[in-house]
Amino acid sequence: METFQRVYQPGFEEVFRKDYFLKGKWGAEVFGNEHPIVLELGCGRGEYTIGLAECDPSRNYIGVDIKGARIWRGAKTANERDLLNVAFIRTRIEVIGSFFSPGEIQEIWLTFPDPQLKKRRNKKRLTAPGFLNSYRKFLSDGGVVHLKTDNEQMFLYTSELVHYNNLEVIAETPDLYNSQLADESLSIKTHYEKQYLAEGLPIRYIAFRLKTGMMIRDIPGNHA
Repeated sequence: METFQRVYQPGFEEVFRKDYFLKGKWGAEVFGNEHPIVLELGCGRGEYTIGLAECDPSRNYIGVDIKGARIWRGAKTANERDLLNVAFIRTRIEVIGSFFSPGEIQEIWLTFPDPQLKKRRNKKRLTAPGFLNSYRKFLSDGGVVHLKTDNEQMFLYTSELVHYNNLEVIAETPDLYNSQLADESLSIKTHYEKQYLAEGLPIRYIAFRLKTGMMIRDIPGNHA
């Protein structure tokens, strides 16, 4: 992956409780512009990151995943297609705050994240309060978080948390492709999404805004 441009693989010691050297500089030093930056967390093979970048070249896109082999596939595709508005970071999402300054990211996409079905692992869901509060620190005020998932429990958990905290919901549906919401960006289908659809599973979607100064509270009774 070191042969690809705009692929970053910092060591843990470079980002644990310290700022990465590109923090606050992604637009100027990586993309060479000040276009809005969109982040996909848990990007896997980068299929959604690539798809979004092709849909809207006026924005920059960064895919994040810990699996090197997955990012290699996405980086190779971006290189082959000469997509200058795509970058990838190989790191753990738990330290994502080390990479971005306040307001540096405009949107976050969570596409088919691990639903972490065991209750004691709820706090590891990428829409759990701990993660949402970390996103607030670098997401623009009122920035949007998108969740696409095939998992009903993940969708219902996120929806309940969003409504409990009175967050502004932009869109919500338990069956994306039988709704009126499936525009070009929402109709991007990854390898795994195609499998879910082939199995007859509905794709669930919710998009909501995070306010910078608003602490996200856990749902009473959820001791995760």
